Formats: sequence, C-alpha cells, structure tokens
Amino acid sequence: MQLNKALRQNAARLVAIAAILILFLLSQQPVLSRGERQALAATFGFSSTTMPELSGYEYRQIRNVHPDLKPIDGWLSAMGAAVALNDLDGDGLPNDSCQVDIRIDQAIVAPVPGTPARFAPFALDPGDLDYDPVTMAPVGCLPNDMNEDGRMDILVYYWGRTPIAFLNKGGPEAAGEPLSNDSYLTVEILPGDDVWWSSAATFADLDGDGHADLIVANYFPDDKVLLGSEGTDLVNMQRSMSKAFNGGGTYFFLWNDATSGPNPDVQFTKVDNVLEADQATAWTLALGAADLNGDLLPELYFANDYGPDRFFYNRSQPGELNFTLLKGQRDLTTPKSKVLGNDSFKGMGVDFGDVNGDGVFDMFVSNIAADYALHESHFMFLSTGDPEKISDKMEQGIAPYRDASEQLGVARSSWGWEAKLADFNNDGALEAIQATGFMKGDVNRWPELQELGLGSDELIDSPGNWPRLTLGDDLNGRATNPFYVRSDSGRFFDMAPELGLDQEQVTRGIATADVDGDGDLDFAIANQWASSLFYENQCPDCDAFLGLRLLLPVTGDAQASDAQDGASALIISDERPGGELVGSPAIGAVARLRLPDGRQLINMVDGGNGQSGARSSDIHFGLGDVDPGTDLTVELSWRDRNGQVRNETIQVTPGWHTVLLGDSPTYAQAQ
Repeated sequence: MQLNKALRQNAARLVAIAAILILFLLSQQPVLSRGERQALAATFGFSSTTMPELSGYEYRQIRNVHPDLKPIDGWLSAMGAAVALNDLDGDGLPNDSCQVDIRIDQAIVAPVPGTPARFAPFALDPGDLDYDPVTMAPVGCLPNDMNEDGRMDILVYYWGRTPIAFLNKGGPEAAGEPLSNDSYLTVEILPGDDVWWSSAATFADLDGDGHADLIVANYFPDDKVLLGSEGTDLVNMQRSMSKAFNGGGTYFFLWNDATSGPNPDVQFTKVDNVLEADQATAWTLALGAADLNGDLLPELYFANDYGPDRFFYNRSQPGELNFTLLKGQRDLTTPKSKVLGNDSFKGMGVDFGDVNGDGVFDMFVSNIAADYALHESHFMFLSTGDPEKISDKMEQGIAPYRDASEQLGVARSSWGWEAKLADFNNDGALEAIQATGFMKGDVNRWPELQELGLGSDELIDSPGNWPRLTLGDDLNGRATNPFYVRSDSGRFFDMAPELGLDQEQVTRGIATADVDGDGDLDFAIANQWASSLFYENQCPDCDAFLGLRLLLPVTGDAQASDAQDGASALIISDERPGGELVGSPAIGAVARLRLPDGRQLINMVDGGNGQSGARSSDIHFGLGDVDPGTDLTVELSWRDRNGQVRNETIQVTPGWHTVLLGDSPTYAQAQ
C-alpha cells in the first residue's frame, strides 16, 4: 500500500513537472541564429542626425502643472513630443518637418537635416489668437491642404486650447520668399474659449463628399486647467485602469468651405452626438482612419488608454455622419482581451498595412508590453475571410479581424506608443517600427505603479492617491525602439541591435517619407525631453520601387469642373521634384498594385493616422526583384471633389509619378 501511495505521489509530481516544462517551452520565443540575424539585417542601413532645434529658449525637463497634480507632474510631462514629414515649401519633396519640442513648448518647422537649407527653422506663432504659454502647449502637427488651394497648411493641436489652422498664404507677393512664420495666417478651428487636452487628430473624408474632414480626440477631461500653478478646479484622473470613460471628448468636423490668397480661410462644421457617451469620452491616445471594405468611406479605430479600443464601421452620407461600433469574434483559443473591442489594455498607437497579403488593410496597435510590469500585448489585427464579404460582416456588427501578434512576433516589446508599417528595403514586405519608453530617471517606480493598478477604482481617479512620479523617477526609461523585419518563416524579429537603432530613448511619434526622392523611405522620431532624430535610409542594395503622389484638383480652379457622364480623367507626370501639376493630397485615395508574379500590394494616402507622428501624403511601394523597366498595373480609387467614386487603371514603370486625379474629360485638357 505504501509503495502504491508513493508511486501515485511521484507520478503526480512528474505530471506536474512535465506540465510546467511544456508550458515553459510553449512560452519561449523562436530565435534566429547569429548568421540568420545578420542576413536579415543586411539589406537595411540608416544614419541618424539630430532634428533642427531653436536657440534662445530656456530648456526644461518637467511641466508646470496644477497644484493637485504636482506630485505626479512627471506623468503630466510624459506626452507631447511629435513629428510630421511633408512637402511644406512646395518643392515637390517631403523634405520638411514640423516637430513639437516640449522642452520649449514650440512647434518647429524646418528643412529635414541633410537637405538644402531652403529656409531657416522657425516656430509657429499663434499670433493674435488667444494663446497663453503658461496654460497652453502644442502637442501635435498635422500637415494638409485644408483650404484646397494647392499649398500645404499645418494643423497644430494643443493641451489647454482648441486646434489652430496655420494656412499658407501663398500668392504672388510671396513668390521667391523662403518659408517662415509670416507665410501663414492663423485660423481657429473652433472659435471660443473651450479648454481641450488633445492627444491625436487625423484628416479623412468621413462623409464621402470629396473633402477632407477632421477628427480630434482629447485625453484629459475637457475644460479643466491642468497646466500652470494657478488652477483651482478639482482635477480627476481616470476612474479605472481598464474601463475608464471619463476622459476628454472626441470631436468631428465636416469640411464646409474655404478661400485662398493672401487672406485664406477654412471653415469646418462641428457635428455633435456622433458617438454614444462612453464611446466619445474615452482616454484616446491614437486615431486611425482607413477604407477597409472598398467603399471609400474610412472606418475608424480609436486606440484608448485605460479601456477598450473602439472600431467603427462607416455608413455615412454627405453631411450626415453614421458610425456603427464593431467587435471581433472570440473562439476557444483566444483570450477575451485579445478580441478586437474587448481589450482592457492601454492603446497608444495604430497604423494600417496589408500584412497577410489579402488586399485588405490590417492594423498594428501599440499597448503596454513591458517585461515584469504591465505586460499586456501589442496587437496585429489581421483581416479574416473573403475580402469581398467584409461589408457583410460589418453589417452584422462583426469586426472581421483576429489578433496574430504573438504568432508574428510583435506582441512584446516595452511601453509602446507610435506604431508604423512601411517597406524600408523595397522588397515588397512591410517592416514594423515602434516608439517605446515612458519616463527616464534613476528611481524605478514600477512597484508603486503596480500597487496603484491593483487598487480599487474608487481610489484611482484622485491624484492624491497616486504614487510620486516626478523628475528623477523612471518607468521604462531605458527602452529601445524595435525595428521588426519579417523572416522567411513569416515571423517578425527585432533587428534594431544589428542596425544600430537600439539606443535607449523615450520616443513618442514616428514619421516616414522619401525625403530625398531616391526611392527608399527615411523616418524621423520625436523624443520626449530629448533631441529628436532623423534617420536617413542608406539601404545598401534596395530593390526597385513605385512612388505615387496622388493629387485632387484645386478647389475653384477651372480644372475642377463638374463630372460629365460619369467619365474620369487624370494626368500623370514622371517629374517628382517640382513639376507643373498642382493639387491637394487626395487623402483616402487607394492604390492597388498588381505585380508580375500575381501578388497584389495596397496602400493609401494617409491623412495623419497614429499617435503623434504623421507620414508624408505620398504612396510608396517596394517592388522586390521587379525589373526597373517593367510596366506596372495600378488600380486607383478615389472620390472626386463632388464625392463621386472614381476608379482608373494606369500603366506606369518603377519610379516616382505625380498623378492629378480628375473628374471630367475637360480636366485633362486644362493642362
């Protein structure tokens, strides 16, 4: 009897040990050999340069905040760095930057390092508009031709006030003059004295009328004075670490009218009650807009802190916004938190790209995934099912996406922020890059933050119950930004160490663009409380590429005539820099490229998706081993200035092409 009992006990122990070993082995990440890693990294190369900075300002490392928030002023000082790359001076190249340097609380416009010094760096000044630098600060730049005159403008959004449109005045009187603050006229997006704490914004044609509308998402509750030491109102933080719906508002603005010339203007109409209450007051940190079902109406993704992300199906009509909340479907092997719309993570970044090659955009989403801390998971939501049946799923309230981040190797990194998908070596496969880090200091505050996270929701919303988080404290302050490259197995691996991109940084925004027009994508990162960096792509042996600059006609120009008999017309120019074609970025236009081997690549004109980094409005495709002289077939889809859906198939060869998207036969003749 004793022997049998001992055998049973030992057998139970052996089973338990075996189970532990199996679970341990299953939890291990696949690895590459040193040789495999070197081979995977061999087709990439980057050199870094500090982004332009302004002299004459006093640099600081912490914000002056409301007295109630003084013990956690480090937390309030952990957001705001931003960067955008685009063509701001009209030379035909996206070789200009707008970055927010929170050490001086200025939005800086400058030529990208390494490009000709076409103008001197300068700060965007709100001018005569109501602006108090003590209680207000810029946190994001978003280039777009808002008044549709063919010149790039800049939207700046803020903590402490509503966004400001900096409209490029242009005109004959400005001909030959270098870009400066005097080049812009400031216009209120929303006149009044509302106090906003905006965290993200993006342009998209929400209602399908042919004009780019605007979404602005706020983080902290509206109408609270958080900056400066004179605040007296009671300040509340989030009411939960996983289901907080007491954040700032989400605001929708439909494009209404605009004028150009030396006194330009743009008018947006604010549309109220677009989303339900708990959907409109989340703690949103990133926005994404992309047409996912082929109707050229963008679906919306809201990456929310302290609560579930939100994904909306767009059923709008001109002048009438209509969005339906979608959620993913759960199966037996999927945790609830990994189902789209059911997570309780800390959404901080979102981007779109076709990762699984089915011709539908997938979504890369950043959360917090720090070892030994809040180890949630980043998301790689892949489209599921037949692309032609996506609308049917959406009509049923189903988000046709499943998370594959763990299988693809991008679930774990650190405290994530911006996420971007792009092809940096032109091999036809997307890389994934990510901004990480939170507060850099000498005292590790993870234990205290973990204790707060385990506390009652009744305590969290009072800043007096929070641990000390100020200058000198550290939360993932020595993180490195991943640079994920896809291997032959289909799994992504972080190649940052091999590429010299693994410096310890606290990064927020990432912007991509082919700054020098050589066919490979460069990128810039916005660092928090430190110099931001530009990375020039020095790919040692990049494959061929196709670049498209898709433009809509200038509003009011003779070219922009009404559609006739449903016909469409366009003009293609092989000249990348400069050229004679003038227009506005065709935000939301989609390009589908058919490669000779049968593969299909898809991309779109981005209106500002993400957290605090805005890529250029050009479209870029890596072509792999396609011969540079190959004729390529590209299917273009867009909405013209009248809101009509247009489709055109063009034949082009590799290289850069500017395409003026028309809406009638007379349009082409006007050139």
